[in-house]
Amino acid sequence: MIAPGSTIGILGGGQLGRMLVLAGRALGYRFHIFEPKGPCPAGMVADLEVNADYSDEAALQRFAEGVDVITLEFENIPSAVLDRLSAIRPVLPRTQALHICQHRQREKDFLQASGLPCVPFAYADSPASLKAAVHRIGFPCVIKTAAFGYDGKGQIKLNAPEEAADCDYLWNYLERPPRVVVEKWIHHVGEFSVICARKADGTKITFPMAENVHVHHILHASIVPARVTEATQTTGALLACKIADLLDVVGLIAVELFLDDDGQLIVNEMAPRPHNSGHYSIDACLTSQFEQHIRAVADLPFGSTELLKPSVMINLLGDLWAGGEPDWDALLADPRIKLHLYDKGQPRSGRKMGHFTLLDDDLDDALACAEAHFAKLSGTVTLKK
Repeated sequence: MIAPGSTIGILGGGQLGRMLVLAGRALGYRFHIFEPKGPCPAGMVADLEVNADYSDEAALQRFAEGVDVITLEFENIPSAVLDRLSAIRPVLPRTQALHICQHRQREKDFLQASGLPCVPFAYADSPASLKAAVHRIGFPCVIKTAAFGYDGKGQIKLNAPEEAADCDYLWNYLERPPRVVVEKWIHHVGEFSVICARKADGTKITFPMAENVHVHHILHASIVPARVTEATQTTGALLACKIADLLDVVGLIAVELFLDDDGQLIVNEMAPRPHNSGHYSIDACLTSQFEQHIRAVADLPFGSTELLKPSVMINLLGDLWAGGEPDWDALLADPRIKLHLYDKGQPRSGRKMGHFTLLDDDLDDALACAEAHFAKLSGTVTLKK
């Protein structure tokens, strides 16, 4: 056990790291952040922020020697860095989980080899092989860069064969990646996610399934509990637990899922860390995803993931600041709302600057009111799911 009072190192300094620190403080832990570019949101609330490149071996060694255990808040970290650090201090989750989840080809191969439900896919490493892959998968399909993609970055949807006529253009548009994955576009009735926490001894616990609404490939809202059958929720939890075991995760893993027209869940992507769709848990669950992650890597007993109230979480992107500071007074006039701002400095279009969660006994009312509040903040009427 990594006892309270110990120091936890976090690779990455974004809002997920910030919320890990804030949750871990209540348990008595200290935190060091390793982030190539600073100052960062997590570093502002940590005991120490180290700004150095992941290739700086001396900085990595000093960082590792100053902590008792190391975890991560995003997966775009060279897996060799985790190998280097794990020779000095425990790194959780271990390299295997990161190595698979950070690369779409390895992720798809893992799902297929494990017999887990996933979309039909093919690979390409050149414009010529891309043309063959999209025609093999069929239309509509989506092209995704194999590495370093998130929030819709590095993706192109193709609806018809004529859109694949110039694969040289498509390849250049994606900035000539080493490899891409071409996936069949799934006609689905909804997108969902389940977060599973797992300890080194295999003990697991899941959070309630979230129903997710995306706008321009970025998560807009998470609705909890998901408006699906109990059987679907149970299947989602079992899938997340199975994946956590197969990857030997210590910490959290978020599993994103499609529900197809036949009522079957299909695994879309996985992230071995806290997840945007789990932010509702800060206010709506007895134990948040961030506290649970700390408990898992420190080998403490898990807290309850009981949902205290139905909730709707809404992301706040930098676009909201286009006309100046949003009207937080009007938002917080609704006593059911909990506001979280990440102190990320300069707002940019598409940049996640914060979120709010609205809790209400009536889920439909919570969703309608949350969207109405967001529309007032943004000065627009948003499409409701």
